Amino acid sequence: MDSATENEKSRTPMQDVNDAYKAIKFGYFHIKLLCVAFVGIIANVLVTGSTAFLLPSAECDLNMNLIKKGLLNATPYVGMLLVSAVAGFLTDTFGRKMFLKIGFGGMFFFTIIAGSSQTYEVLLAAKFFEGAMFAISISASLTLTSEFCHTDVRDQVVLCQSSLAAAAQIVVPAMAWGVLTNDWRVSFFDGRIVLNTWNFYLYIMSLWSLVAFIMYSAIPESPKYLITQKKYAEAKEILIKLYKENTGKPAERYPCLYMWEDEIKREQIQDALEHHTSPRKQISNGLINIKVLFRRPMFAYLILIGFMNLMIVGKYNVLRLWFPQLSTIVERYNIDGNNDLCVSLDKHVSELKLKGSNVTQIEEVCVPAKSGTETYINSIIMGCVCILPYFITGVLVNRVGKKVLLVVSGLICIGSTVGLRWANSKTTMVALFSIVVAVTQTMKSLVQASTVELFPTSVRTLAVSLTMSCARIGTLIGNVMFPILLDRGCVVPFFTMAGVMSCVTVISMFLPKKKAPS
Repeated sequence: MDSATENEKSRTPMQDVNDAYKAIKFGYFHIKLLCVAFVGIIANVLVTGSTAFLLPSAECDLNMNLIKKGLLNATPYVGMLLVSAVAGFLTDTFGRKMFLKIGFGGMFFFTIIAGSSQTYEVLLAAKFFEGAMFAISISASLTLTSEFCHTDVRDQVVLCQSSLAAAAQIVVPAMAWGVLTNDWRVSFFDGRIVLNTWNFYLYIMSLWSLVAFIMYSAIPESPKYLITQKKYAEAKEILIKLYKENTGKPAERYPCLYMWEDEIKREQIQDALEHHTSPRKQISNGLINIKVLFRRPMFAYLILIGFMNLMIVGKYNVLRLWFPQLSTIVERYNIDGNNDLCVSLDKHVSELKLKGSNVTQIEEVCVPAKSGTETYINSIIMGCVCILPYFITGVLVNRVGKKVLLVVSGLICIGSTVGLRWANSKTTMVALFSIVVAVTQTMKSLVQASTVELFPTSVRTLAVSLTMSCARIGTLIGNVMFPILLDRGCVVPFFTMAGVMSCVTVISMFLPKKKAPS
């Protein structure tokens, strides 16, 4: 009896929350939470994904050359990079829900500004702030979902949420196909404000972030976060509501009904004395918690996962963002048995160099080259393929572990990337691109799940934000380097990416198995 009492006293509040979630079980609330996350993920994907599709339609209206297009593609990631770490710290300090509302509400506001833009500079600035709002919302969304699950199902739920990004990649090109193939033009104030098809496209896309803002407003705060702030009564109230919602049983039957009685009494006494915790004190407590990240072994985990994210997400976003452009090139140069992907790309690069050297004095009328139907269909096919690996990893992740899945995925990715060099048909090209993007996206999700698992609740969002900052650095470097390497020959970028994935595969073997204590 003494041993049992001692064991009970040694239990942490986070272990109590985990047991409470097991009593609540996976149910209606979690399905609702994943549906809300899906809407948010589509809004997030559109921050970068919409730019790739609107460039051909807007190039004449905004007088964009290749340099301006590249800068516009990269600008959201600059906003993400500058805001991500600070947003992660503040989210761990002040709560997940507040920053989800700020992120998606701000995203809606700046997408409306982007849709109303009449100059390239306004669109560029709006995209920068969209990226900043993305950084605020994305890490909070992932953390909130993971913190509503007990440890036995957390990996599967995180992978499920990540798989929704693949589903979003089906929805985004489908919406672009439905809107950007139209020819809309509305003029206001004697032509001072002109809204073209791409303006209306951004207006329509902004509705996703507005709906995400409304839906997340109805989701409760994370009980695990509330526990770190010593708000036991509020956390317990939320857990009871989830129990009633998931099981349909009255609160009296909840096994953890009398949990934290002593802590709640102390909390009530403290509240009577202090009334509330000042923001300055919350920030001070948050800074104290950060020390955990710079101690062994957390700092080593942070460096390891950050480096993996830099390479995996960098490659993933390069191929994802450049695929519509490469697909358009393939539409122009029909590849066959004697004309593979690299021959087509090298021809295109040679033509661009020739045009650049033969500058004429005749001013030509700008005619936007809209993407063909084939490009949208190929993008939708890629999105469909990206969903499949999640079903496999969702089943295997608890049986074989994330480390084994990362190594196997890395090997598949290396082989498929090298195979792109010799892709001699449209079907082969789309298939190999889809495999590489699908596998790297799955690897990204596995690394995210490892981050959630290895870092405690008090610094979890900050850790996710810091590793995502590394991912955005990789994306910026990759998008700048890809056209430079392509200019040296088609073989160079694909073999370079295969080498990068070889490094990731080796590093994956050093991932620890130890889980965070809370």
